Amino acid sequence: MSEPKHPSEIAREALKRLAARHLAPTPANYQACYNEIANLPNIVPFPEPPLRQLAESLVARSPEQKLSLEQLGAAISRRSWQGVQDALLGFVAAASGPAKEPELKILPVLPVEFAAKLARFVECVLPALGDDNERVSEMSSEFLLALRQPELDLPAVQGMLANLSHQVLFAAEEQVEIKESLLKLLHLIIENIGELSLDDSWLKGQVDGLLATVVPPLSLRHLDEMERRLRDVMVKQSEAKSRSIEAQEEMRQMLSAFIERLATMSESSATFQGRIEESARLIEGIQRVEDLAPLLKDVIGATRAMVDETAQSRQQLQILQEKVLNTEAELVQLHLELDNASALARHDPLTDALNRKGLDEALVREIANMRRKETPLSLSLLDIDNFKKLNDRLGHEAGDDALIHLANVARKCMRPTDTLARYGGEEFVILMPDTPLENGIEVMTRLQRELTKAFFLSGREKVLITFSAGVAQLATEESGADAIKRADQAMYLAKRAGKNRVMAG
Repeated sequence: MSEPKHPSEIAREALKRLAARHLAPTPANYQACYNEIANLPNIVPFPEPPLRQLAESLVARSPEQKLSLEQLGAAISRRSWQGVQDALLGFVAAASGPAKEPELKILPVLPVEFAAKLARFVECVLPALGDDNERVSEMSSEFLLALRQPELDLPAVQGMLANLSHQVLFAAEEQVEIKESLLKLLHLIIENIGELSLDDSWLKGQVDGLLATVVPPLSLRHLDEMERRLRDVMVKQSEAKSRSIEAQEEMRQMLSAFIERLATMSESSATFQGRIEESARLIEGIQRVEDLAPLLKDVIGATRAMVDETAQSRQQLQILQEKVLNTEAELVQLHLELDNASALARHDPLTDALNRKGLDEALVREIANMRRKETPLSLSLLDIDNFKKLNDRLGHEAGDDALIHLANVARKCMRPTDTLARYGGEEFVILMPDTPLENGIEVMTRLQRELTKAFFLSGREKVLITFSAGVAQLATEESGADAIKRADQAMYLAKRAGKNRVMAG
């Protein structure tokens, strides 16, 4: 008969057997292998903690059940399976046996805390429906009054809630129709203004922006952006109007001086002509040569005076002409600035994405929302791969078209709450509110897939556009500039890793 093995040897063999059988190294598997090698019975350990948890979850509704629970606790302490079985059977029998006490009928009652929250919910919803529907106002007042009663009758409250829900549904549908009708009217007004002012390019920029903003679904973020753009345009417009009035007054003064000078020249010319005619008449009556000298001297003096006055008038007219040209150039420059204010206030003129100024303002707004609502905010910096080669091979016009194509595809993939901005050159930034880092990476990866489906056409040539991107989630106290810097570093790593990649910053 072989000598019994030392426990350390059994332990080593148990570990080897676990590995050979590809079993998970759990305490139960290890115990089974150990007992098998040591020829010991493999007894499952008594599950005291789960049984204690089970006993605590049972509620006694009669003295018999309470006694059964006490017996169950004692059996668990003794680690007696038979005692546990007997106690549980006794508990079940006490619940259904003849000794069962008659159950009291429990009337359905709405919890007070839930009733208060429901009342608060109704109070928050009502302002959105307006005050025009008297039936909704009356039923909601009755419902709120019922919710605030000390003793709530649940069936009655349910009936009132059902009736109020129907009325609220009708009122909400009416509000939707009213909003759609108002939007149609607003469209008509804006289009009519545009038709009446076709020559004003600055107004056309405002009209186009308004029409794009009021397209459903409406977004407070988009409306706020449009308000900022219009305010910039209005400031430029006021400056241009003020300067135009001043320029018109200057033009009137110069024209008045011009007419006055012409009148003076005409008067001088008439005087000169009269003196010449008088001198000619006198010449015809002269008999002696010596009488001609004073007359010639007078004619020469009048001629010299006329020449000097004409030269002076010509110089003054040239000065007036230069002032007119300068004023016209200034007005042209003012209108150009007004056009730029309308089209480029906060948007890139090529892609219609936000420019750097618009991005800075959007970052301030989104960071404030993130901190107020305590929600995640991620941003991505993407850069088109091999953009210089595309420009060199196809030309700068094709490069511009490629930027427009990327911006259009990005907008189709973005949510209404996301923001697209052109950061510079072929770089874009996308702000993604309520988006953690992992989801931000998924968004940029999905945009890469969409670009592989939507080829960019340069003439008849299909061109595949790819980009490398870095994504960063803003920390609570981090600035937008620091987050963009982290995203830029991650984008650089994506370029180094082979391009057409998205990496976290």
